[in-house]
Amino acid sequence: MTNVVKNEAVVVEDHGPDSYNQLAGMEKGRSESVNLNRNITAKIQNPLAGIPRETLFRNVEEFAREVDMVDTIPLMRKGALVARDPPNFEAIDELEDFEREALRNEFLHKWRQPRSLYVTVILCSVGAAVQGWDQTGSNGANLSFPQAFGIGEGETAGAPNQDRDNWLVGLINAAPYIASALFGCWISDPLNHYWGRRGTIFVSAVFCLFSVIGSGVSQNWEQLFVTRILLGIGMGCKASVIPIYAAENCPAAIRGGLVMSWQMWTAFGIFLGFCANLAVYNAGDIAWRLQLGSAFIPAVPLVFGIYFCPESPRWYIKKNRYQKAYKSLCRLRNTPLQAARDLYYIHAQIVEEAAIVKKNNYITRFIELFTIPRVRRATLASWTVMIAQQMCGINIIAFYSSTIFKNAGASNLEALLASWGFGLVNFVFAWPAVWTIDTYGRRTLLLFTFPQMAWTLLAAGFCFWIPEESRAHLGMIAFFVFLFAAFYSPGEGPVPFTYSAEVFPLSHREVGMSWAVATCLFWAATLSITFPKMLAALKPQGAFGFYAFLNVTALVMIFFWVPETKQRTLEELDYIFAVPTRTHMHYQLTKALPYWINKYLLRRKNVKLEPLYHFESAVASDQKRAVKKDDYS
Repeated sequence: MTNVVKNEAVVVEDHGPDSYNQLAGMEKGRSESVNLNRNITAKIQNPLAGIPRETLFRNVEEFAREVDMVDTIPLMRKGALVARDPPNFEAIDELEDFEREALRNEFLHKWRQPRSLYVTVILCSVGAAVQGWDQTGSNGANLSFPQAFGIGEGETAGAPNQDRDNWLVGLINAAPYIASALFGCWISDPLNHYWGRRGTIFVSAVFCLFSVIGSGVSQNWEQLFVTRILLGIGMGCKASVIPIYAAENCPAAIRGGLVMSWQMWTAFGIFLGFCANLAVYNAGDIAWRLQLGSAFIPAVPLVFGIYFCPESPRWYIKKNRYQKAYKSLCRLRNTPLQAARDLYYIHAQIVEEAAIVKKNNYITRFIELFTIPRVRRATLASWTVMIAQQMCGINIIAFYSSTIFKNAGASNLEALLASWGFGLVNFVFAWPAVWTIDTYGRRTLLLFTFPQMAWTLLAAGFCFWIPEESRAHLGMIAFFVFLFAAFYSPGEGPVPFTYSAEVFPLSHREVGMSWAVATCLFWAATLSITFPKMLAALKPQGAFGFYAFLNVTALVMIFFWVPETKQRTLEELDYIFAVPTRTHMHYQLTKALPYWINKYLLRRKNVKLEPLYHFESAVASDQKRAVKKDDYS
């Protein structure tokens, strides 16, 4: 009789007590497995490490027969040998010279990747540009659409409808984020389940294409509100899947740099939106319609281009379509050996995940975000980086910069020009993160940039006290707003979506990312609704000071609750998030904090930081150290 232990992410078969058992085979010859729910020793383990060569080959052969890939057994054996001990690939006799060269180049020339990978990243970048352009269309339109629809008394002190109009303008601006947080993000999981990553991106792009056209032809504020609700469905769904799609397709060494293209090209979309706002400034009464409707432009290539990209190999593996996963990996890696290695390594780690994740459905997967310890820690970390993006105050500028600069004494044209400058700075300073996010790490970028954002935002608020008749009034406000954007763009800009796309196990990746994006966009909606009223009540000085304080609060949250993930494979992160939150917090408070105080404040020499994570066996990232040590360059 055949017994099947089945998880949505993996199938492990046992054909009887005397036959091959895949899970047992992986455990044989290894030291005791790390508990993926409670990794109190903070060990990072390779699931293939320590398996004897003969056992490993037997496992590979059985796996290849089960997934009907017998013709790849010789290649799969070599890939498994490399995955078992990444730093020592040079000693594997079976490898050809060109295969060794490809493995060296993963770190010596890590940006030398196949065309299909870059096409995929470009299409993901287009999807991000749609997101950014959608945000800034309303920014410029805020100067004129309220008057067109009879809700423009929000900034008129003492007007009978001032409060009502303030709330209505805030509600219309917040509509996409409300719809995203309450609906758009959450349909991503079922759409992914049935249609895959590409199908979900296609559906979201269709919503983003036609809804913005509808907003441009709206005849009253109610119609505009509805079209922006529809836009939010597409935005939430797209923001939940595109970073996952990019993360699952990219190799670990450059995953951060490529996945952060989501934020970089969101910033580019914001900049293009400001350009469009300026381009149609003199279009008369239809200017706001063109500002809102122009966001359809980047949605067109996304709709027609997404199916030219390979589907996520990890999604195929989740559906037990290993042959298609291998074909996808062959398009996304430089050699078939690397594709075979990644296929078998992903499979081996998913077998490990099956021990903590049982068969489930959408509702139970959501509940497990808070009940399975390994997943709960990822939920906390992703929530922290996402809510921090709203706490830092960037969206009070992205949504209302034209209004803020107008309050600073600028004319409509000057306000749009200053907003355009903000968009340019936001985009230009996102570029360094392509390199720094995988060099210094996600956590380091956040810990460095949050203090800078706090004082620049506070300084911008203080500059409102400079007399308006002084030329320094508007100039200094703009300067500190631009400086704030320069610190935001390489830190809290790219990290949240990159981080949230990688921290969840494959079984919970869609619903986990939905949770993270819903968190971000729900608070974006809250900010959008409340900021006009806050601006009226606290004045710019109080509003900017409030968000400066929130930056400091977010810094503390990140310090304690956000582990580093740089240059780890998506599968190795299971061990990072198996470390209890209390252990991580204790280490940061008693080891990391004293180290930074002694080294950088007291300037003491010979101060060493004891590492939190201990590597019990060779993992993929050790290959980099081996290559650098041998100096093949």
